[in-house]
Amino acid sequence: MSDIPSRLKDLRGIMKKEKLDAYIVPSTDDHGSEYVPHFWKRREWISGFTGSAGDVCITATKAGLWTDGRYFLQAEEQLRGSGITLFKMGVPKTPEMKDWLSKVLKKGARVGIDPKVISVEAAAKLQSTLANHGLVLSPVEGNFIDMLWKDQPPVSKQQVYVWGKKYAGEAVSKKLERLRKVMKEKGADAHVLTALDSIAWLFNLRGKDIDYNPLFISYAIVTNRSAVLFIDSDKLPKSAMTHLKGTVRVAKYEDFAKELLGLQKSAVLLDPKTASRWVNDRLMGARIIKDRSPVVDFKSVKNDTEIRGFRISLERDGVAFVKWLKWLSEEVPKGKLTEWTAAEKLREFFSQGTNYMGLSFTTISGYAHKGAVIHYSTNEDTAIGLKPRGIYLVDSGVQYLDGTTDCTRTIALGKVTNEQRDRFTRVLKGHIQLAMLRFPEGTQGKSIDVLSRLPLWKAGLNFNHGTGHGVGSHLNVHEGPMSISPRDPGVPLKEGNVLTNEPGFYKEGGYGIRIENIILTVKDEKFSNDDRKWMRFETLTMVPIDTGLVIVEMLTDAERDWLNTYHRTVRRVISPFLDKEHRKWLKAATEPI
Repeated sequence: MSDIPSRLKDLRGIMKKEKLDAYIVPSTDDHGSEYVPHFWKRREWISGFTGSAGDVCITATKAGLWTDGRYFLQAEEQLRGSGITLFKMGVPKTPEMKDWLSKVLKKGARVGIDPKVISVEAAAKLQSTLANHGLVLSPVEGNFIDMLWKDQPPVSKQQVYVWGKKYAGEAVSKKLERLRKVMKEKGADAHVLTALDSIAWLFNLRGKDIDYNPLFISYAIVTNRSAVLFIDSDKLPKSAMTHLKGTVRVAKYEDFAKELLGLQKSAVLLDPKTASRWVNDRLMGARIIKDRSPVVDFKSVKNDTEIRGFRISLERDGVAFVKWLKWLSEEVPKGKLTEWTAAEKLREFFSQGTNYMGLSFTTISGYAHKGAVIHYSTNEDTAIGLKPRGIYLVDSGVQYLDGTTDCTRTIALGKVTNEQRDRFTRVLKGHIQLAMLRFPEGTQGKSIDVLSRLPLWKAGLNFNHGTGHGVGSHLNVHEGPMSISPRDPGVPLKEGNVLTNEPGFYKEGGYGIRIENIILTVKDEKFSNDDRKWMRFETLTMVPIDTGLVIVEMLTDAERDWLNTYHRTVRRVISPFLDKEHRKWLKAATEPI
């Protein structure tokens, strides 16, 4: 953190030279990614804040970072002494960045940004708002952070691998056929793809350029007759070249800009939420059709092969979790475990599963007050010890070749308070209410988010994150376009959507609670009829919930029946993969309440 003030000073020197009054450093990269490769972690380098979401703005005398409720506590710790002020998004009276700029800058001031790291939509909104305040958005070629970052990691050279029809359930040619059909309906001659997960999904390829996300740095252009993948060809093994041959042409990553210029007389479909202002500017002269990429919707609806992969992956996940939970119950009383060693042991159990490719995000392993940091990240040096009392929150997931997992459990390590049991039970009630829901086709995630919060609201409590996010098929653990959240963009839930169900409660300085399962959106046969299709959720995660934290009297009969049924299912599905001692432990952990 001691380096941050000097880095800010150097950045201000470039700003002064370029006659800029402010400079914005978003958390995203050139492809609009949530999680970015090490060589593009510019926001982290200039601020010291390591969360996955948060934008920094620097003026000649001030600096601020805007992030959401998942990271408030983490940001407070990491920004201390940096000279950067934390602005808590979503909290009343917290100014948005554009409003803050209008107060700290004089009219006519220039606000700089690298056009490669801001989307078309975000740039348009920011430019319009700044103009209303008499400020000017000035896209600047060349990233200032890259100019200053002397020991910036090199660009990844990791090999791409084929994610074939065995896992994808659909050939690349069929995916392109579907895409071209929608392009034709929209009147587009070409579709430019910049989002890495969409490119990976479309071409049935995966990579290793970004931690936890099986992605590779690339662009793509699909026309009615051709499909071009722009990538460092050194990263494509012979198997990948054979896989693409006859369907997809491979070009150099650096040639993408030149190819864009060749589309200037075409009708181009461009996703304004993911494509950058830089891409848009190179299409000047083209008729740009701004709409969500059809690929985003295609990949969010899982086919039968992908759903089967999720089921199998989550069985493996359940086996690993059960082995770990039994191990944890035996080791905590010995007093030698820390948040770090416990998380590492869980990773070890995960790694024993077939098709294991690594974790899907950094494990959140938070004991006692650390559990209240929603996206807490520990390490070997800072981890605190686990004691046989209080509660412990673990949120972890895996990238298997056939699926991506994400599960959170809150565990009683010993004596807990009545308050903790009350809060846990309220979170559980909200979780179950969502899990049991039946809803008509066309329902949006923001319409049902409240169900998971009602038991907490009745006690004047809440949580500062969405209830659920989409999950990719051996892709990003966070996937759109749908979600279950007050901030959901209004995308209806569809049959085949895979999401999480994860309400929580966090007492700053005290403890954290979250219960997270992966759920599949399926047709509800009971309510569906000729007039209206109805939907429901099927819970896929197979990990026991700690009943020792439940106040049974607070549950309705239906909620208690759901929990008991869920535990019977977990026992039936997981037991065949366990030895005698683990089956015995699981039976005790899933006894009816």
